[in-house]
Amino acid sequence: MDNKFKLIENPKEQISDIKDYLFRIISNWKWFLFTIPIALAIAYYVNISTQRIYGLTTTIAVKEQSNPLFATGTNIAFNWGGVSDKVESIRKALVSRSHNEKVVRELEYYINYYTEGRFRKEDAYGTVPFQLKLQNNQFQLLNTFIKVEFISENSFRLSVNFDEKLNYQLTNYKTETFKKFNSSEKISKEFLFEEYINFPFLKGQIVKNNLNELQVGDSFFINLSSINQATNTYKNVRAKGLSGTSLVELSLTGANKNRIVDYLNKTVEVLAEVELAQKTNYARSTKDFIEEQFNNTSDTLKVLEDNIGKFKEKNSIYDLSAQGGEIFSQTTGLDQMQKQLKDRIEYFTNLENYINTHSNYSKIPAPAIINIEDASISNLVGKLTELSIQKEKLEGEVTGSHPSLKIVNKELETTQKVVLENLASLKKATNVTLSNSQRRLNSYNYKLNKLPNKEQKLLNFQRKYSLTEANYVFLMQKRYEADIAIAASVSDISVLDKAKDTGQGSILPRVSFNFMIALLLGTILPLFVIIAKELLDTKVHLAEDIEKISPIPMLGVVGQNTAENNLAVFLKPKSTVSESFRALRSNIQFLFDRKIRDKSKTVVVTSSVSGEGKTFVSINMATVFALGGKKTVLVGLDLRKPKIFGDFEITNNIGVVNYLIAEETKEAIIQETKVPNLHVITSGPVPPNPSELLISSATDDLINSLKEEYDYVILDTPPIGLVSDAIELLKYADTTIYVVRQGYSQKGMLKMVNEKYNKEEVSNISIVLNDFKVKSSYGYGYGYGYGYGYGYGKYNNGYHEEEEKSFFKKLFKRKKN
Repeated sequence: MDNKFKLIENPKEQISDIKDYLFRIISNWKWFLFTIPIALAIAYYVNISTQRIYGLTTTIAVKEQSNPLFATGTNIAFNWGGVSDKVESIRKALVSRSHNEKVVRELEYYINYYTEGRFRKEDAYGTVPFQLKLQNNQFQLLNTFIKVEFISENSFRLSVNFDEKLNYQLTNYKTETFKKFNSSEKISKEFLFEEYINFPFLKGQIVKNNLNELQVGDSFFINLSSINQATNTYKNVRAKGLSGTSLVELSLTGANKNRIVDYLNKTVEVLAEVELAQKTNYARSTKDFIEEQFNNTSDTLKVLEDNIGKFKEKNSIYDLSAQGGEIFSQTTGLDQMQKQLKDRIEYFTNLENYINTHSNYSKIPAPAIINIEDASISNLVGKLTELSIQKEKLEGEVTGSHPSLKIVNKELETTQKVVLENLASLKKATNVTLSNSQRRLNSYNYKLNKLPNKEQKLLNFQRKYSLTEANYVFLMQKRYEADIAIAASVSDISVLDKAKDTGQGSILPRVSFNFMIALLLGTILPLFVIIAKELLDTKVHLAEDIEKISPIPMLGVVGQNTAENNLAVFLKPKSTVSESFRALRSNIQFLFDRKIRDKSKTVVVTSSVSGEGKTFVSINMATVFALGGKKTVLVGLDLRKPKIFGDFEITNNIGVVNYLIAEETKEAIIQETKVPNLHVITSGPVPPNPSELLISSATDDLINSLKEEYDYVILDTPPIGLVSDAIELLKYADTTIYVVRQGYSQKGMLKMVNEKYNKEEVSNISIVLNDFKVKSSYGYGYGYGYGYGYGYGKYNNGYHEEEEKSFFKKLFKRKKN
């Protein structure tokens, strides 16, 4: 049954503990009132002092742009086709160091312009009304602020503060070399705009621009950085390929939106130029080859023409006969066919060798100046290129045993075999055609041999000339195609969304987020402190704390003394403290046995340690009994630290010690007080042996005689936790009051008296919670039932004397409804 009851009661106890804990936390609202504004103030300072960072983007499309003026077979920029990995290569190029260094050089971003800001020097790029033009082949000062101050519309003052303790560095932007520079003087000199600046550390000109109007008195700062330093500041440029598309989003963050806009747009412009140059590189190389072949053919044609002329003139033969003309017309076509077929066979052989000797077919060479009539070979090579690129991508993503890679490898192997078989067939067919044309040519050569010797030689000259002329015309056409291909080529990079300042807000600092974090920290930090304080707090605060740690019953609660001394009940009889002692007087009656209720009663007041207020409780318990019409005596038995005499304005010259050592009589040590019906016996001079005196028979005689004479005998004893005297004195008690002070007494101090109570070595004992301050931190209603007036809050108005409140207490006092 007990277990069942515990199971039922535990949840209620837990809820009560949680509510109690919450009330304790809420009661510390002043902590939050203090920390939250401070945290918000810090967040505000961070928000206004942190460098503003902006983020802008630009989007480009990466798409192979072919020249629509040419068919695949005639276009000089012939490409086998298939997919490409160009998006990834473009993305890598955009974030590469070499590319960004090129952009930095073109924009001259190694020249930095600043204005004096509230918290730092602010980047003034795009807002300065001037521009520094450096002489790149000269050495310039690095990483030092150069001040430019406008003194008129046409002149400015340039100044630099050098520190002799520092080592300065100069750089030559053309050669990217460095050298040291030392100076200890301040340089300041006036210049006209566009006037040449010829310092040992700076050579160039400052010219006006039309970006902003020049204001006399304005000043700016120039700071030069090395190419490497300037390039390193753009490491945060990001190029992200948009999944499933040929789009690339380029983003950059920085403190100056003008600088970001120019950089993003320039980096795309530079990239497009580089890509276009790379794209036309094949056509340019081919054109150079064609140009060389064309020049050679042109020279051969001139030589042949001269030779034919000389031969005709020397042999007096100028025209072919009818039979010779027929043979010439037939053999000329066959000669041209022979050359085309041989060129084609040579290319097929080269392509076959490439496929057999390479494993990567993504860069199969395309024909430069021949035409492939069979479309199947172009399709197969294009498929081979596509599969090779797929294989290369998969190898970087999966292992060699992955199914997808195995499929691609198998398909690649099959396509390779088909291509080689087709090439073999084409070579065979071409060789047959070549053999047939050769047989036909041989038949005409037989007829040629029957002609006169002079006519044979003339016909051979003309055949060579005709073949060379045809090749000359063909090369001229290809050169023309190459020129048009280069001129008509467009970049594969196109801008979809150009970078632009449209009033975007900063991405850093995150103002709202910082305020939210500040509010959170301003709440959590004091909460952690409060919780830690509660967890580490071992002191007694509430009557409920005592009930949890001690089986000894509570007698009552005594409030905080606001009187000028310990005579709280006598000096302020209408105060809440006086009312609490009256409540104790009423409650203590139930502790006496019926046998002694009409007899003299002895009350022992003790505590764990000094400072818990046992003397205060002793004095006021004696006072409240005396004011109730009972003859009362207060005996100071704390022989080590006598206290009670000062509050009653009496002396401690004689007291209990004098009686115990038989130096004075009982009547001689009893002193009257200004409190009616109350007498006091002080402890007297501090003896060397207080314990021995208290356990003597004289102590018994004194207590017994006082009980015969007084209604109440109140014994103020030493702390039970420090000395053994109090334990010996408990035998005189009809009831014992154990004083615990709020916020002072440690919970562990009750362990000793709890053990004695459990062992029944101490009986008829009860606890009084002293110095109780009514705080919302202790929940609500605490104290009710222990000491009247503590737990009613505002409802006790008019019944007790009001304590004079300070300004702050009045300020936070809740207004009446």
